[in-house]
Amino acid sequence: MKKSKSMLLLLTFVLAVGTLLSACGSKDNSKGASNGGEKTNNSGTQAEETLAADQTLRFSFTSEVPTFDPGQAQDNVAHTMLNMMYEGLVAMDEDGQVKPANAEKWEIDGTKYTFTLRKDAKWSNGDPVTAKDYVFAWERVLNPATSPAPPYANMLYDYIQGAKEYNDGKTKDFGTVGVKALDDYTLEVNIINPTPYFLGLTSFYTYFPVHQSVKDDAKWATNKDKMITNGPFKLTGWEIGQSYELAKNDNYHSKDDVKLTKVQINVVDSAATQLQAYKNGETDYTGQPVGEIPSDQLPSVRQELKDEFNNRSIASIYYYQFNVTAKPFDNAKIRKAFSMAIDRQTLIDKVTLGGETAAFGFVPYGIVGADGQEYRKSVPDNYLSYNVEEAKKLLEEGMKEANYTKLPEITLLYNTSENHKKIALAIGDMWKKALGVDIKLVNQEFQVYISTRRNLDYQVSRAGWVSDYNDPMAFMSMWTTGDGNNDAGYSNKEYDQLIADAKKTGDEKARQEMIAKAEKILIEDDSVAIPLYYYTTKTLIKPNLKNVHMDYSGAVDFSRAYLVEE
Repeated sequence: MKKSKSMLLLLTFVLAVGTLLSACGSKDNSKGASNGGEKTNNSGTQAEETLAADQTLRFSFTSEVPTFDPGQAQDNVAHTMLNMMYEGLVAMDEDGQVKPANAEKWEIDGTKYTFTLRKDAKWSNGDPVTAKDYVFAWERVLNPATSPAPPYANMLYDYIQGAKEYNDGKTKDFGTVGVKALDDYTLEVNIINPTPYFLGLTSFYTYFPVHQSVKDDAKWATNKDKMITNGPFKLTGWEIGQSYELAKNDNYHSKDDVKLTKVQINVVDSAATQLQAYKNGETDYTGQPVGEIPSDQLPSVRQELKDEFNNRSIASIYYYQFNVTAKPFDNAKIRKAFSMAIDRQTLIDKVTLGGETAAFGFVPYGIVGADGQEYRKSVPDNYLSYNVEEAKKLLEEGMKEANYTKLPEITLLYNTSENHKKIALAIGDMWKKALGVDIKLVNQEFQVYISTRRNLDYQVSRAGWVSDYNDPMAFMSMWTTGDGNNDAGYSNKEYDQLIADAKKTGDEKARQEMIAKAEKILIEDDSVAIPLYYYTTKTLIKPNLKNVHMDYSGAVDFSRAYLVEE
Protein backbone atom coordinates (compact mmCIF):
# COMPACT_ATOMS: atom_id res chain seq x y z
CA MET A 1 0.00 0.00 0.00
CA LYS A 2 1.33 3.42 -0.92
CA LYS A 3 2.16 5.78 1.90
CA SER A 4 -0.27 8.49 0.67
CA LYS A 5 -3.09 5.93 0.60
CA SER A 6 -2.12 4.70 4.05
CA MET A 7 -2.27 8.19 5.51
CA LEU A 8 -5.68 8.82 3.95
CA LEU A 9 -7.03 5.65 5.55
CA LEU A 10 -5.45 6.60 8.85
CA LEU A 11 -7.26 9.91 8.91
CA THR A 12 -10.50 8.23 7.88
CA PHE A 13 -10.50 5.45 10.44
CA VAL A 14 -8.61 6.89 13.37
CA LEU A 15 -11.69 8.33 15.07
CA ALA A 16 -11.09 6.21 18.15
CA VAL A 17 -12.83 6.30 21.48
CA GLY A 18 -10.77 9.20 22.74
CA THR A 19 -11.85 11.46 19.91
CA LEU A 20 -12.65 14.76 21.56
CA LEU A 21 -15.38 16.24 19.43
CA SER A 22 -17.31 19.11 20.93
CA ALA A 23 -20.22 18.11 23.08
CA CYS A 24 -23.76 17.45 22.17
CA GLY A 25 -24.14 18.73 18.59
CA SER A 26 -27.53 20.06 17.59
CA LYS A 27 -30.13 20.70 20.21
CA ASP A 28 -32.44 17.81 19.44
CA ASN A 29 -30.96 15.72 16.67
CA SER A 30 -31.99 12.09 16.52
CA LYS A 31 -31.64 11.30 12.82
CA GLY A 32 -28.57 9.08 13.10
CA ALA A 33 -25.10 9.61 14.47
CA SER A 34 -22.69 11.90 12.75
CA ASN A 35 -19.02 11.06 12.46
CA GLY A 36 -17.99 14.64 12.82
CA GLY A 37 -20.13 16.08 15.58
CA GLU A 38 -20.77 19.77 16.10
CA LYS A 39 -19.70 22.46 18.50
CA THR A 40 -21.89 22.63 21.56
CA ASN A 41 -23.27 25.88 22.89
CA ASN A 42 -20.78 25.68 25.77
CA SER A 43 -17.61 25.87 23.67
CA GLY A 44 -16.70 29.53 24.22
CA THR A 45 -13.18 30.96 24.42
CA GLN A 46 -11.38 31.98 27.56
CA ALA A 47 -10.19 35.19 25.88
CA GLU A 48 -13.79 36.46 25.79
CA GLU A 49 -14.74 35.34 29.29
CA THR A 50 -13.67 35.67 32.90
CA LEU A 51 -12.82 32.47 34.69
CA ALA A 52 -14.82 31.79 37.83
CA ALA A 53 -12.83 32.00 41.05
CA ASP A 54 -13.99 28.52 42.07
CA GLN A 55 -12.95 25.98 39.44
CA THR A 56 -14.81 23.03 40.97
CA LEU A 57 -16.80 20.85 38.57
CA ARG A 58 -19.75 18.93 40.07
CA PHE A 59 -21.72 16.07 38.55
CA SER A 60 -23.05 12.61 39.38
CA PHE A 61 -22.41 9.01 38.42
CA THR A 62 -25.41 6.67 38.34
CA SER A 63 -23.24 3.88 39.76
CA GLU A 64 -19.91 3.43 41.45
CA VAL A 65 -16.72 3.14 39.44
CA PRO A 66 -16.37 -0.64 39.01
CA THR A 67 -12.56 -0.47 38.87
CA PHE A 68 -9.72 2.04 38.89
CA ASP A 69 -7.44 -0.42 37.10
CA PRO A 70 -7.16 0.51 33.39
CA GLY A 71 -6.53 -3.14 32.59
CA GLN A 72 -9.85 -4.23 34.11
CA ALA A 73 -12.13 -1.41 32.93
CA GLN A 74 -14.97 -2.02 30.46
CA ASP A 75 -17.71 0.56 31.03
CA ASN A 76 -18.63 4.23 30.60
CA VAL A 77 -18.23 5.17 34.25
CA ALA A 78 -14.70 3.78 34.51
CA HIS A 79 -13.91 5.23 31.08
CA THR A 80 -14.87 8.74 32.17
CA MET A 81 -12.96 8.50 35.44
CA LEU A 82 -9.82 6.91 33.99
CA ASN A 83 -9.60 9.47 31.18
CA MET A 84 -9.32 12.17 33.85
CA MET A 85 -6.68 10.26 35.82
CA TYR A 86 -4.50 8.72 33.09
CA GLU A 87 -3.08 9.54 29.69
CA GLY A 88 -1.99 7.28 26.84
CA LEU A 89 0.63 7.61 24.15
CA VAL A 90 -1.69 9.73 22.02
CA ALA A 91 -4.96 11.60 22.44
CA MET A 92 -7.50 12.92 19.96
CA ASP A 93 -8.13 16.57 19.24
CA GLU A 94 -11.46 18.34 18.73
CA ASP A 95 -11.44 17.49 15.03
CA GLY A 96 -10.94 13.79 15.64
CA GLN A 97 -7.26 13.73 14.71
CA VAL A 98 -4.42 12.10 16.61
CA LYS A 99 -2.33 14.47 18.70
CA PRO A 100 0.68 13.85 20.94
CA ALA A 101 0.02 13.02 24.57
CA ASN A 102 2.59 10.98 26.53
CA ALA A 103 4.39 10.44 23.22
CA GLU A 104 5.75 13.64 21.68
CA LYS A 105 6.22 12.02 18.27
CA TRP A 106 6.14 8.68 16.46
CA GLU A 107 7.33 7.03 13.29
CA ILE A 108 5.40 4.40 11.32
CA ASP A 109 7.26 2.01 9.08
CA GLY A 110 4.76 -0.52 7.73
CA THR A 111 3.76 -2.52 10.80
CA LYS A 112 6.41 -1.02 13.10
CA TYR A 113 5.52 1.94 15.32
CA THR A 114 8.28 3.77 17.20
CA PHE A 115 7.04 6.17 19.87
CA THR A 116 9.28 8.81 21.44
CA LEU A 117 7.98 9.67 24.90
CA ARG A 118 8.13 13.19 26.25
CA LYS A 119 10.74 13.60 28.96
CA ASP A 120 8.61 15.94 31.08
CA ALA A 121 5.83 13.33 31.58
CA LYS A 122 5.65 12.38 35.24
CA TRP A 123 3.56 10.23 37.52
CA SER A 124 1.61 11.97 40.24
CA ASN A 125 4.34 11.03 42.73
CA GLY A 126 6.99 12.73 40.58
CA ASP A 127 8.51 9.62 38.99
CA PRO A 128 9.17 9.86 35.23
CA VAL A 129 6.79 8.00 32.91
CA THR A 130 8.96 5.66 30.86
CA ALA A 131 8.58 3.21 27.99
CA LYS A 132 9.07 0.42 30.52
CA ASP A 133 5.84 1.48 32.26
CA TYR A 134 3.94 0.81 29.02
CA VAL A 135 5.60 -2.58 28.57
CA PHE A 136 4.74 -3.43 32.18
CA ALA A 137 1.09 -2.33 31.80
CA TRP A 138 0.53 -4.20 28.54
CA GLU A 139 2.14 -7.34 29.92
CA ARG A 140 -0.32 -7.23 32.86
CA VAL A 141 -3.23 -7.11 30.43
CA LEU A 142 -1.88 -9.98 28.31
CA ASN A 143 -0.54 -12.21 31.08
CA PRO A 144 -2.79 -15.31 31.32
CA ALA A 145 -2.15 -15.36 35.09
CA THR A 146 -3.77 -11.94 35.61
CA SER A 147 -6.98 -12.39 37.62
CA PRO A 148 -9.66 -11.60 36.82
CA ALA A 149 -8.81 -11.92 33.15
CA PRO A 150 -8.75 -8.41 31.62
CA PRO A 151 -11.89 -8.06 29.47
CA TYR A 152 -10.10 -6.06 26.80
CA ALA A 153 -6.99 -8.23 26.34
CA ASN A 154 -8.10 -8.68 22.74
CA MET A 155 -7.59 -4.94 22.17
CA LEU A 156 -3.89 -5.78 22.35
CA TYR A 157 -3.65 -9.36 21.09
CA ASP A 158 -5.80 -8.73 18.01
CA TYR A 159 -3.14 -6.31 16.78
CA ILE A 160 0.28 -6.79 18.40
CA GLN A 161 2.64 -9.48 17.14
CA GLY A 162 2.97 -12.48 19.44
CA ALA A 163 0.44 -11.11 21.94
CA LYS A 164 -2.22 -13.76 21.27
CA GLU A 165 0.25 -16.63 21.71
CA TYR A 166 1.44 -15.14 25.01
CA ASN A 167 -2.11 -14.57 26.23
CA ASP A 168 -3.05 -18.15 25.30
CA GLY A 169 -0.07 -19.50 27.23
CA LYS A 170 1.52 -20.97 24.10
CA THR A 171 4.63 -18.88 24.74
CA LYS A 172 5.88 -18.05 28.23
CA ASP A 173 8.37 -15.32 27.33
CA PHE A 174 6.89 -11.83 26.97
CA GLY A 175 10.00 -10.98 24.99
CA THR A 176 8.36 -12.70 22.01
CA VAL A 177 5.58 -10.07 22.02
CA GLY A 178 6.03 -7.12 19.68
CA VAL A 179 6.41 -4.53 22.44
CA LYS A 180 9.88 -3.33 23.48
CA ALA A 181 11.34 -0.47 25.47
CA LEU A 182 14.40 0.45 23.40
CA ASP A 183 15.37 2.90 26.14
CA ASP A 184 13.53 4.88 28.83
CA TYR A 185 11.84 7.13 26.29
CA THR A 186 11.53 4.98 23.17
CA LEU A 187 8.78 2.37 22.78
CA GLU A 188 8.69 0.07 19.75
CA VAL A 189 5.43 -1.70 18.85
CA ASN A 190 5.18 -4.24 16.03
CA ILE A 191 1.64 -5.07 14.87
CA ILE A 192 0.39 -8.06 12.92
CA ASN A 193 -1.24 -6.40 9.92
CA PRO A 194 -1.33 -2.83 8.63
CA THR A 195 -4.16 -1.30 10.70
CA PRO A 196 -5.07 2.30 9.84
CA TYR A 197 -6.73 2.95 13.20
CA PHE A 198 -4.06 1.38 15.43
CA LEU A 199 -2.50 4.70 16.39
CA GLY A 200 -5.87 5.91 17.66
CA LEU A 201 -6.30 2.72 19.68
CA THR A 202 -3.38 3.72 21.88
CA SER A 203 -5.56 6.52 23.30
CA PHE A 204 -7.90 3.87 24.77
CA TYR A 205 -7.65 3.08 28.49
CA THR A 206 -6.51 -0.54 28.06
CA TYR A 207 -3.33 0.92 26.52
CA PHE A 208 -2.69 3.32 29.42
CA PRO A 209 0.57 2.93 31.36
CA VAL A 210 0.49 1.68 34.96
CA HIS A 211 3.05 2.57 37.62
CA GLN A 212 5.25 -0.44 38.28
CA SER A 213 4.75 -0.23 42.05
CA VAL A 214 1.40 -2.01 41.62
CA LYS A 215 3.17 -5.35 41.07
CA ASP A 216 3.80 -5.48 44.82
CA ASP A 217 0.23 -4.68 45.84
CA ALA A 218 -2.70 -6.62 44.36
CA LYS A 219 -5.21 -4.22 45.98
CA TRP A 220 -3.69 -0.95 44.82
CA ALA A 221 -6.77 -0.02 42.77
CA THR A 222 -9.00 -0.08 45.87
CA ASN A 223 -7.00 2.51 47.84
CA LYS A 224 -6.89 6.14 46.69
CA ASP A 225 -3.62 6.70 48.55
CA LYS A 226 -1.89 4.00 46.49
CA MET A 227 -3.11 5.15 43.07
CA ILE A 228 -0.25 6.77 41.16
CA THR A 229 -1.54 8.29 37.94
CA ASN A 230 -0.15 10.27 35.00
CA GLY A 231 -3.18 12.27 33.81
CA PRO A 232 -4.63 15.72 34.50
CA PHE A 233 -6.22 14.70 37.82
CA LYS A 234 -5.59 12.42 40.77
CA LEU A 235 -8.06 10.82 43.15
CA THR A 236 -8.03 12.60 46.52
CA GLY A 237 -11.36 11.57 48.05
CA TRP A 238 -13.43 8.39 47.97
CA GLU A 239 -16.45 7.61 50.12
CA ILE A 240 -17.44 4.13 48.97
CA GLY A 241 -20.94 4.14 47.53
CA GLN A 242 -21.27 7.89 47.95
CA SER A 243 -18.73 10.17 46.30
CA TYR A 244 -15.36 10.80 44.67
CA GLU A 245 -13.12 13.84 44.63
CA LEU A 246 -10.39 14.56 42.10
CA ALA A 247 -7.76 17.28 42.35
CA LYS A 248 -5.57 18.78 39.67
CA ASN A 249 -2.33 16.82 39.25
CA ASP A 250 0.47 19.36 39.61
CA ASN A 251 2.96 16.89 38.15
CA TYR A 252 0.98 16.61 34.89
CA HIS A 253 3.11 17.79 31.97
CA SER A 254 0.40 20.13 30.61
CA LYS A 255 -0.99 21.34 33.92
CA ASP A 256 -1.27 24.91 32.63
CA ASP A 257 -3.91 23.73 30.14
CA VAL A 258 -6.03 22.32 32.99
CA LYS A 259 -8.21 25.03 34.54
CA LEU A 260 -10.32 22.94 36.90
CA THR A 261 -8.76 22.56 40.33
CA LYS A 262 -11.25 20.05 41.68
CA VAL A 263 -13.92 17.62 40.46
CA GLN A 264 -16.64 16.44 42.85
CA ILE A 265 -18.69 13.41 41.84
CA ASN A 266 -21.62 12.00 43.80
CA VAL A 267 -22.99 8.49 43.27
CA VAL A 268 -26.75 8.87 42.74
CA ASP A 269 -28.70 5.96 41.28
CA SER A 270 -31.95 7.94 41.00
CA ALA A 271 -32.34 9.85 37.74
CA ALA A 272 -35.02 12.03 39.33
CA THR A 273 -32.65 12.97 42.16
CA GLN A 274 -29.89 13.77 39.66
CA LEU A 275 -32.23 16.06 37.74
CA GLN A 276 -33.40 17.85 40.86
CA ALA A 277 -29.82 18.39 42.01
CA TYR A 278 -29.07 20.00 38.64
CA LYS A 279 -32.13 22.24 38.86
CA ASN A 280 -31.13 23.24 42.41
CA GLY A 281 -27.70 24.34 41.18
CA GLU A 282 -25.92 21.53 43.04
CA THR A 283 -24.36 20.10 39.85
CA ASP A 284 -23.07 21.59 36.62
CA TYR A 285 -23.75 18.65 34.31
CA THR A 286 -26.17 15.77 34.27
CA GLY A 287 -27.07 13.07 31.81
CA GLN A 288 -25.31 10.49 29.71
CA PRO A 289 -22.99 8.71 29.53
CA VAL A 290 -22.44 8.71 33.30
CA GLY A 291 -25.86 9.83 34.51
CA GLU A 292 -29.51 9.95 33.47
CA ILE A 293 -32.40 12.28 32.89
CA PRO A 294 -35.70 10.52 33.69
CA SER A 295 -37.29 9.50 30.41
CA ASP A 296 -40.78 10.52 31.51
CA GLN A 297 -39.50 14.05 32.26
CA LEU A 298 -37.73 14.57 28.94
CA PRO A 299 -40.67 16.45 27.33
CA SER A 300 -40.84 18.97 30.19
CA VAL A 301 -37.03 19.29 30.40
CA ARG A 302 -36.93 20.14 26.69
CA GLN A 303 -39.27 23.04 27.35
CA GLU A 304 -38.16 24.22 30.78
CA LEU A 305 -34.38 24.01 30.17
CA LYS A 306 -34.26 24.25 26.40
CA ASP A 307 -31.12 26.43 26.36
CA GLU A 308 -29.24 23.89 28.48
CA PHE A 309 -30.65 20.66 27.04
CA ASN A 310 -28.72 18.79 24.35
CA ASN A 311 -29.74 15.67 22.46
CA ARG A 312 -27.77 14.04 19.67
CA SER A 313 -27.46 10.60 18.15
CA ILE A 314 -24.29 8.68 18.90
CA ALA A 315 -22.66 5.51 17.62
CA SER A 316 -23.75 3.29 20.50
CA ILE A 317 -26.36 0.57 20.96
CA TYR A 318 -28.76 -0.48 23.72
CA TYR A 319 -29.51 -4.19 23.56
CA TYR A 320 -30.44 -7.33 25.45
CA GLN A 321 -28.30 -10.43 25.28
CA PHE A 322 -28.93 -14.11 25.97
CA ASN A 323 -26.79 -16.51 27.93
CA VAL A 324 -26.73 -19.10 25.15
CA THR A 325 -25.48 -21.75 27.59
CA ALA A 326 -28.58 -21.45 29.81
CA LYS A 327 -31.93 -23.06 29.14
CA PRO A 328 -34.19 -22.29 27.36
CA PHE A 329 -31.97 -19.88 25.45
CA ASP A 330 -29.58 -22.53 24.24
CA ASN A 331 -32.12 -22.84 21.41
CA ALA A 332 -31.71 -20.28 18.58
CA LYS A 333 -35.38 -20.34 17.53
CA ILE A 334 -36.52 -19.50 21.05
CA ARG A 335 -34.02 -16.64 21.17
CA LYS A 336 -35.20 -15.27 17.84
CA ALA A 337 -38.85 -15.51 18.93
CA PHE A 338 -38.11 -13.29 21.93
CA SER A 339 -36.32 -10.79 19.70
CA MET A 340 -39.08 -10.59 17.10
CA ALA A 341 -41.77 -10.13 19.77
CA ILE A 342 -40.44 -6.70 20.80
CA ASP A 343 -42.07 -3.62 19.27
CA ARG A 344 -39.03 -1.35 19.29
CA GLN A 345 -40.75 1.73 17.92
CA THR A 346 -43.43 1.62 20.60
CA LEU A 347 -40.65 1.25 23.18
CA ILE A 348 -39.04 4.42 21.84
CA ASP A 349 -42.28 6.39 21.45
CA LYS A 350 -43.86 5.42 24.78
CA VAL A 351 -41.01 4.57 27.15
CA THR A 352 -37.58 5.97 26.30
CA LEU A 353 -38.94 9.19 24.74
CA GLY A 354 -35.50 10.23 23.53
CA GLY A 355 -35.95 10.06 19.77
CA GLU A 356 -33.74 7.01 19.47
CA THR A 357 -33.55 4.94 16.27
CA ALA A 358 -34.93 1.38 16.40
CA ALA A 359 -32.15 -1.16 15.90
CA PHE A 360 -32.39 -4.34 13.85
CA GLY A 361 -28.63 -4.83 13.48
CA PHE A 362 -25.71 -4.42 15.87
CA VAL A 363 -23.41 -1.85 14.26
CA PRO A 364 -24.87 1.66 14.81
CA TYR A 365 -25.13 4.57 12.43
CA GLY A 366 -22.08 6.83 12.47
CA ILE A 367 -19.52 4.02 12.15
CA VAL A 368 -17.22 4.27 9.14
CA GLY A 369 -17.20 1.40 6.63
CA ALA A 370 -15.55 0.75 3.27
CA ASP A 371 -14.21 3.70 1.25
CA GLY A 372 -14.88 6.07 4.12
CA GLN A 373 -18.64 5.69 3.71
CA GLU A 374 -20.92 5.00 6.65
CA TYR A 375 -21.21 1.25 7.22
CA ARG A 376 -24.91 1.32 8.03
CA LYS A 377 -25.74 3.10 4.78
CA SER A 378 -24.02 0.36 2.78
CA VAL A 379 -25.26 -2.51 4.95
CA PRO A 380 -28.91 -1.96 6.01
CA ASP A 381 -29.88 -3.22 9.46
CA ASN A 382 -32.76 -5.37 8.25
CA TYR A 383 -31.84 -8.65 9.92
CA LEU A 384 -35.03 -8.64 11.98
CA SER A 385 -38.52 -7.22 12.08
CA TYR A 386 -41.31 -6.92 14.63
CA ASN A 387 -43.58 -9.87 13.82
CA VAL A 388 -45.64 -11.44 16.59
CA GLU A 389 -47.07 -14.23 14.42
CA GLU A 390 -43.63 -15.29 13.24
CA ALA A 391 -42.37 -15.06 16.83
CA LYS A 392 -45.12 -17.39 18.03
CA LYS A 393 -44.28 -19.84 15.25
CA LEU A 394 -40.58 -19.80 16.07
CA LEU A 395 -41.28 -20.25 19.78
CA GLU A 396 -43.47 -23.27 19.09
CA GLU A 397 -40.80 -24.80 16.83
CA GLY A 398 -38.06 -24.11 19.33
CA MET A 399 -39.99 -25.57 22.24
CA LYS A 400 -40.67 -28.70 20.20
CA GLU A 401 -36.97 -29.06 19.35
CA ALA A 402 -36.04 -28.67 23.02
CA ASN A 403 -38.87 -30.93 24.26
CA TYR A 404 -40.64 -28.19 26.23
CA THR A 405 -44.36 -28.24 26.89
CA LYS A 406 -43.89 -25.13 29.03
CA LEU A 407 -40.93 -22.80 29.24
CA PRO A 408 -39.00 -22.68 32.52
CA GLU A 409 -39.10 -19.44 34.52
CA ILE A 410 -37.46 -16.58 32.61
CA THR A 411 -35.39 -13.98 34.46
CA LEU A 412 -34.31 -10.65 33.01
CA LEU A 413 -31.25 -9.03 34.60
CA TYR A 414 -30.64 -5.28 34.61
CA ASN A 415 -28.42 -2.94 36.59
CA THR A 416 -29.87 -0.33 38.93
CA SER A 417 -31.47 2.46 36.92
CA GLU A 418 -34.98 3.86 36.72
CA ASN A 419 -34.82 3.95 32.93
CA HIS A 420 -33.51 0.37 32.66
CA LYS A 421 -36.35 -0.74 34.91
CA LYS A 422 -38.98 1.01 32.78
CA ILE A 423 -37.61 -0.63 29.65
CA ALA A 424 -37.48 -4.05 31.32
CA LEU A 425 -41.09 -3.73 32.51
CA ALA A 426 -42.25 -2.72 29.03
CA ILE A 427 -40.43 -5.56 27.29
CA GLY A 428 -41.58 -8.07 29.89
CA ASP A 429 -45.15 -6.98 29.17
CA MET A 430 -44.59 -7.36 25.41
CA TRP A 431 -43.26 -10.89 25.91
CA LYS A 432 -46.21 -11.74 28.15
CA LYS A 433 -48.77 -10.51 25.61
CA ALA A 434 -47.07 -11.89 22.51
CA LEU A 435 -45.62 -15.17 23.76
CA GLY A 436 -47.56 -15.87 26.94
CA VAL A 437 -44.42 -16.05 29.09
CA ASP A 438 -43.95 -14.63 32.57
CA ILE A 439 -40.78 -12.64 33.18
CA LYS A 440 -39.07 -12.17 36.54
CA LEU A 441 -37.04 -8.96 36.75
CA VAL A 442 -33.73 -9.09 38.63
CA ASN A 443 -32.09 -5.80 39.57
CA GLN A 444 -28.44 -5.66 40.68
CA GLU A 445 -25.99 -2.91 41.59
CA PHE A 446 -23.58 -2.33 38.71
CA GLN A 447 -20.49 -4.12 40.03
CA VAL A 448 -22.54 -7.19 41.00
CA TYR A 449 -24.35 -7.09 37.66
CA ILE A 450 -21.03 -7.05 35.76
CA SER A 451 -19.81 -10.03 37.80
CA THR A 452 -23.07 -11.93 37.23
CA ARG A 453 -22.76 -11.47 33.50
CA ARG A 454 -19.12 -12.48 33.44
CA ASN A 455 -19.95 -15.65 35.36
CA LEU A 456 -22.83 -16.49 32.96
CA ASP A 457 -25.21 -16.60 35.92
CA TYR A 458 -28.24 -15.22 34.07
CA GLN A 459 -30.68 -15.96 31.25
CA VAL A 460 -31.35 -12.56 29.62
CA SER A 461 -29.54 -9.34 30.46
CA ARG A 462 -29.65 -5.73 29.38
CA ALA A 463 -26.47 -4.29 27.94
CA GLY A 464 -25.11 -1.34 26.07
CA TRP A 465 -22.07 -0.98 23.85
CA VAL A 466 -20.12 2.19 23.19
CA SER A 467 -17.64 2.08 20.33
CA ASP A 468 -14.00 1.73 21.34
CA TYR A 469 -12.86 2.96 17.93
CA ASN A 470 -14.65 4.07 14.78
CA ASP A 471 -14.85 0.83 12.85
CA PRO A 472 -17.48 -1.95 12.64
CA MET A 473 -14.97 -4.32 14.21
CA ALA A 474 -15.44 -2.46 17.49
CA PHE A 475 -18.92 -4.02 17.66
CA MET A 476 -18.23 -7.39 16.07
CA SER A 477 -15.00 -8.78 17.52
CA MET A 478 -16.47 -8.90 21.04
CA TRP A 479 -18.66 -11.87 20.05
CA THR A 480 -15.77 -14.13 19.06
CA THR A 481 -15.09 -17.25 21.12
CA GLY A 482 -13.32 -16.44 24.38
CA ASP A 483 -13.36 -12.66 23.99
CA GLY A 484 -13.25 -10.92 27.37
CA ASN A 485 -16.45 -9.00 26.58
CA ASN A 486 -18.35 -12.04 25.30
CA ASP A 487 -20.68 -12.44 28.28
CA ALA A 488 -23.12 -14.56 26.28
CA GLY A 489 -21.10 -17.77 26.20
CA TYR A 490 -21.39 -17.59 22.41
CA SER A 491 -19.13 -19.61 20.13
CA ASN A 492 -19.51 -20.06 16.37
CA LYS A 493 -16.57 -21.22 14.22
CA GLU A 494 -17.91 -19.62 11.05
CA TYR A 495 -18.39 -16.30 12.84
CA ASP A 496 -14.88 -16.48 14.34
CA GLN A 497 -13.34 -17.20 10.95
CA LEU A 498 -15.14 -14.30 9.27
CA ILE A 499 -13.89 -11.89 11.92
CA ALA A 500 -10.36 -13.29 11.75
CA ASP A 501 -10.31 -13.01 7.95
CA ALA A 502 -11.73 -9.47 8.08
CA LYS A 503 -8.87 -8.42 10.37
CA LYS A 504 -6.26 -9.73 7.92
CA THR A 505 -7.48 -8.45 4.57
CA GLY A 506 -6.47 -5.14 3.08
CA ASP A 507 -9.44 -5.15 0.69
CA GLU A 508 -11.92 -2.73 2.25
CA LYS A 509 -14.98 -3.98 0.38
CA ALA A 510 -14.20 -7.65 0.99
CA ARG A 511 -13.65 -6.82 4.64
CA GLN A 512 -17.03 -5.10 4.88
CA GLU A 513 -18.74 -8.09 3.24
CA MET A 514 -17.17 -10.41 5.81
CA ILE A 515 -18.31 -8.20 8.68
CA ALA A 516 -21.84 -8.02 7.23
CA LYS A 517 -21.99 -11.82 6.97
CA ALA A 518 -20.86 -12.09 10.57
CA GLU A 519 -23.50 -9.56 11.68
CA LYS A 520 -26.20 -11.59 9.91
CA ILE A 521 -25.08 -14.74 11.77
CA LEU A 522 -25.05 -12.91 15.09
CA ILE A 523 -28.46 -11.23 14.82
CA GLU A 524 -30.54 -13.11 12.26
CA ASP A 525 -29.29 -16.70 12.35
CA ASP A 526 -28.10 -17.22 15.93
CA SER A 527 -29.99 -14.32 17.60
CA VAL A 528 -27.42 -14.00 20.37
CA ALA A 529 -28.27 -10.35 20.99
CA ILE A 530 -31.53 -8.43 20.80
CA PRO A 531 -30.72 -5.01 19.31
CA LEU A 532 -33.24 -2.52 20.69
CA TYR A 533 -32.20 0.99 19.71
CA TYR A 534 -29.26 3.15 18.75
CA TYR A 535 -28.63 5.64 21.50
CA THR A 536 -29.16 9.32 21.60
CA THR A 537 -27.37 11.09 24.41
CA LYS A 538 -29.39 13.50 26.55
CA THR A 539 -27.49 16.00 28.69
CA LEU A 540 -27.98 19.21 30.63
CA ILE A 541 -24.99 21.58 30.80
CA LYS A 542 -24.91 24.81 32.80
CA PRO A 543 -24.26 27.85 30.59
CA ASN A 544 -21.12 28.77 32.55
CA LEU A 545 -19.51 25.32 32.08
CA LYS A 546 -17.34 25.47 28.99
CA ASN A 547 -15.18 23.17 26.89
CA VAL A 548 -16.85 19.85 27.71
CA HIS A 549 -16.33 17.51 24.78
CA MET A 550 -18.28 14.49 23.61
CA ASP A 551 -17.14 12.23 20.79
CA TYR A 552 -19.10 10.36 18.10
CA SER A 553 -19.62 7.42 20.48
CA GLY A 554 -20.99 9.50 23.36
CA ALA A 555 -17.84 9.35 25.52
CA VAL A 556 -17.43 12.58 27.47
CA ASP A 557 -14.20 14.35 28.38
CA PHE A 558 -13.98 16.93 31.18
CA SER A 559 -10.19 17.28 31.32
CA ARG A 560 -10.05 20.71 29.65
CA ALA A 561 -13.38 22.01 30.93
CA TYR A 562 -13.58 25.26 32.88
CA LEU A 563 -16.14 27.50 34.59
CA VAL A 564 -16.74 31.18 33.86
CA GLU A 565 -18.42 33.86 35.91
CA GLU A 566 -22.20 33.87 35.50
